[in-house]
Amino acid sequence: MSKTVLYARVSTVDQTLDHQKAHAEAAGFTIDEVVADHGVSGVTTTLSERPEGRRLRDMLRRGDTLVVRWVDRLGRNYQDVCDSIREFMRRGVVIRTVINNMTFDGATKDPMQQAVRDALIAFMAATAQAQAEATKEAQRAGIDAARAQEDRYRGRKPSYDRAKLATVLDMLGQGAGASSIAKHTGLTRQTVLRIKDDPATAAKALAAWGV
Repeated sequence: MSKTVLYARVSTVDQTLDHQKAHAEAAGFTIDEVVADHGVSGVTTTLSERPEGRRLRDMLRRGDTLVVRWVDRLGRNYQDVCDSIREFMRRGVVIRTVINNMTFDGATKDPMQQAVRDALIAFMAATAQAQAEATKEAQRAGIDAARAQEDRYRGRKPSYDRAKLATVLDMLGQGAGASSIAKHTGLTRQTVLRIKDDPATAAKALAAWGV
């Protein structure tokens, strides 16, 4: 007896299993069984490398229907998604997506229909990978922007560390001149003078940078 299986890949906190199942049922699917992988990346792990992905491959039989929210739940790697869908079709499994209500199966023998179907699979798989790469790039850009903003807030990183600051303050306390202190520590004379004028700010600058 054929069955309808929902496969869900839950990789972030906002992609809950309950949400994906409710979305499928609201679209009119009657789900007989749910298979889900939690906390796995569709970029770095192929379907066959995921524990429940392997179980999914073993359990599906000819005449079964595999439901996914969209092809990105199968994976975010172009080749892996294409290979997985085509393997399921060869085994007589129908793949259906909740979003856009797409259907992929291997029943058609018409070359033109096959060409259109395969091109659509390739396009959707490529889109899934492109979205993953765009998201990763946006995350990198956000991190870089946050770091840049933090650096602006912290100001320029001090050219001295705690040991050199202590040496400067000690030599100042002994009456040494800025030029001799600069020569001894390797700091510029201007830096020594800034420390002399405001040692508290010099210490805060080190604390801001965690050095």
